[in-house]
Amino acid sequence: MDVLLIKEGFPLLSFLIFFPLAGALVLLAFPKESFAKLWTLAVTVITAVASLPLLMDFDPATTKYQFAEFHHWIPQFKINYILGVDGISILLVILTTLIMPFCVLASWNYISRRVTPFMFCLLIMEASMIGVFVALDFVLFYILWEFMLIPMYLLIAIWGGPRKVYASIKFFLYTLAGSVLLLVAIIALYLKTGSFFIPDMMWQQTSSLFQILVFLAFFLAFAIKVPMFPFHTWLPAAHVEAPTAGSVILASVLLKMGTYGMLRFCLPITPEATLLLAPYILWLSIAGIIYGGFTALAQHDMKKLIAYSSVGHMGFVTLGIFVLNTQGVEGAIMQMINHGVTTGALFLCVGMIYERTHSRELSKAAGVGRYMPWYATFLVFFSLSSFGFPGTNSFIGEFLVLAGTFEFSTPLALAAIPGAVLAAAYMLRMLQKIVWGGTDNPDQSYLSDLSKREIVILTPFLLFVFWIGLGPQPFIDLIHPSVANLLEQLQQWQHHQVALLTLP
Repeated sequence: MDVLLIKEGFPLLSFLIFFPLAGALVLLAFPKESFAKLWTLAVTVITAVASLPLLMDFDPATTKYQFAEFHHWIPQFKINYILGVDGISILLVILTTLIMPFCVLASWNYISRRVTPFMFCLLIMEASMIGVFVALDFVLFYILWEFMLIPMYLLIAIWGGPRKVYASIKFFLYTLAGSVLLLVAIIALYLKTGSFFIPDMMWQQTSSLFQILVFLAFFLAFAIKVPMFPFHTWLPAAHVEAPTAGSVILASVLLKMGTYGMLRFCLPITPEATLLLAPYILWLSIAGIIYGGFTALAQHDMKKLIAYSSVGHMGFVTLGIFVLNTQGVEGAIMQMINHGVTTGALFLCVGMIYERTHSRELSKAAGVGRYMPWYATFLVFFSLSSFGFPGTNSFIGEFLVLAGTFEFSTPLALAAIPGAVLAAAYMLRMLQKIVWGGTDNPDQSYLSDLSKREIVILTPFLLFVFWIGLGPQPFIDLIHPSVANLLEQLQQWQHHQVALLTLP
């Protein structure tokens, strides 16, 4: 337990989990729809504000888990309630808490039926997502990991589009299959180590076969969640059919749980298998980058275009993780945050145009820039960020990932560069169509520009696009010690293994 910095006094991490959960239970007692919207907005705003002390009091000089909480839960099986954050998880927690109020605001008019159950699902989702990023006991982690599937399934199945049943069942079955593999790996590790405390499972001396099997179980579970090519087929259907808030949560937070799992579990728990299988995963990442780019370029549905772009963008994240150097891993974490900001904002933009035209087809939105200048302005900046234009947030992440990839292997980095070119191609194609269109644009004169509520929703995303893009150092400073410690321990473990092999 020496890796924990126990936080005396107010249990902040528990508050971030249980306050949204308590807020959801209040909705059961007061189901009136007008109250539900205001209450959910208030709960998510309070949770977001309450999460800010994590940043203010976080000590980047230590690699221990901070704001830690420890309580005995089921001593017979060594299952405990343990929470903590480090440089790898803190920005993901903040991203989750800050995204949720905007999901409520985006649903203010979009969701007109069963409003109270919808808001209930949003609060349950928030509690479970935050819990996943701070849980340090594997049983607690797994319960929260599974817990979030149900409200996400309901968001798609009840408030989704025409093919909502197909999309929700596909999402549930894919992610449930990954969860079964994750559970098998957790049980195997418990039988081997006798503990569910995640740090106790790291850097243990286990057989090569055991590590490979556990790594494959972990990797498949997390690759489905990312989703990596070729496990991605549930994602476009889920995004297209999900309501706007569901798409934002999927893109901004849920996909990051897969890459977070790879960093938190695959590297330190199965280091030998990671080093052995990393080259194959790197080329799988390249395949996802290229495939996602070409497929996005062929789309005429805005949501499908952005969904397939996520396959390519998350390919850059897994590429950065498995080059196993500081620039690559830091770039991957930054890109996780950047993708959450930019792609979440793009899905909000799609939802806003859908509310006006009742279509996601590019042809139906052609030329709206003439009548919606505010909308076009936001869309331009978010699109520039999406393909990594210098000065925007995504440029920082992609630059670091590519720098780390060049350090690892020049041919691998050269193979990834076409993905960046494809991203520019499909985003500029979408921009050209929506902002200007052609000579046969549909009549868009009836469209109204963004309301004050919609401008309030999009402005913070734009601020983060430029804040991270022009001044990324504070964010990198937060994550650097934990990343450096992870890679240093990996290197020490590798040297130790070499020393063991050379013993007479």
